Amino acid sequence: MKLPSRSKAYIIPEYSLTGDLLSFLTCNLQYRYQNKGTLPPSKPVQRWFGEFIHGVLEEAFIQWKYNNTQFPWDWKEDIRPIEDMIDSRLQVRGLYPHDEDLFFSILNQPDGNMTIDDLNEHDHKKLASARAEKAINIWGKHLFPLIDSSELLIKGVRQMLNYDEKTSRSNYYGINGVVDVLTSMKINRTLEQSNLDNYDNKIINFLKKDSNFQKTISQYNEGDDYEIIIDYKGMKRPPTEVINEKTEDKWETHKQQILTYSWLRSKQEDSKPIVAGIIFYLNELVPSKEDLVLIKDELNNGLTDIGNEYEHDVDLINNWEEEDKAPDLSDEFKIARSIRIINVDETEQEKALLKFDSVVADIEESLIKEIKGCKIQDAWKADSDERTCSACDFKTFCKNNTVNAKDFKIP
Repeated sequence: MKLPSRSKAYIIPEYSLTGDLLSFLTCNLQYRYQNKGTLPPSKPVQRWFGEFIHGVLEEAFIQWKYNNTQFPWDWKEDIRPIEDMIDSRLQVRGLYPHDEDLFFSILNQPDGNMTIDDLNEHDHKKLASARAEKAINIWGKHLFPLIDSSELLIKGVRQMLNYDEKTSRSNYYGINGVVDVLTSMKINRTLEQSNLDNYDNKIINFLKKDSNFQKTISQYNEGDDYEIIIDYKGMKRPPTEVINEKTEDKWETHKQQILTYSWLRSKQEDSKPIVAGIIFYLNELVPSKEDLVLIKDELNNGLTDIGNEYEHDVDLINNWEEEDKAPDLSDEFKIARSIRIINVDETEQEKALLKFDSVVADIEESLIKEIKGCKIQDAWKADSDERTCSACDFKTFCKNNTVNAKDFKIP
């Protein structure tokens, strides 16, 4: 009897919204080396902080939920142990802050006997710790009571754009992401609490002031369920427009990311209609000098949607110079800049999905070129902004790098 041959393995490629979409759009070639070539960056500061702040907020929510720790949280007693726990987890994965000004780790100190009691006020001033504390004490008390599901994994499958039976790896691809979910039940309960106890929930106040959001929920009857999805960014609020064509439009990309998250969430069996997404730009709560330089430039060139209504803060920033001490900006200004509401519209959602389809198609095209024998730097484009190129580990041999070409005279 003739035995049938084993059929060819059928693998559906899997892509994530942050690990693939955002990385590829930053620089195709850098994405190839870091994500497909498993060559991690030598100083993954932004990646470290993004995962650090996600982990801290997730653990803080869990502790709030089960221990009912009251706000404000004490940094040394309540927050610092969480920070060190998350840092330990990241170190196991090979992720380190690489900058003493960014984070202070007990585990990295020469004195192995050091304990949390040995920390002093100066250690609290480390940038990552300061942002973690502000994120918990400013947003945690408003956000945690609204969360229905924390760190929810959402997945879906889409058809591969430009599928070719002869060359394509698959006619479908998988897409995934992780979000927090707020529900109308929790929101309405907090609204009732606000009316009874005069409790001021800042997130609900921003939702009340957003005309597009109010227009959307006006279509629902009282008692109807809906959801809002949440994402956190370890970065400043991006400019609303980009002047340099090589610079990624993070403002639009983040909107597309939330819209794609909303589509993914809608495919889950227990989901309710998704009416909006909220992004928290947590660097805005404690901006670095580099952030302030960019904020100042964006304010002066009309490249930000938050600013002019806060005249005192705008004056402080405009009168500030890099060598000066950071200006004492108001909490209202920093809070307003740290939250962004994105309303979910089916037409815009479809555009975002098509954009992600296009990005995946570009990644697949480059992968197939390389499989067929094309050189890496010919298969993957390196076309990013000068800031990205300057910090890239691969700039010394990247022939398309403008910084490299200038510094090393590569034709």
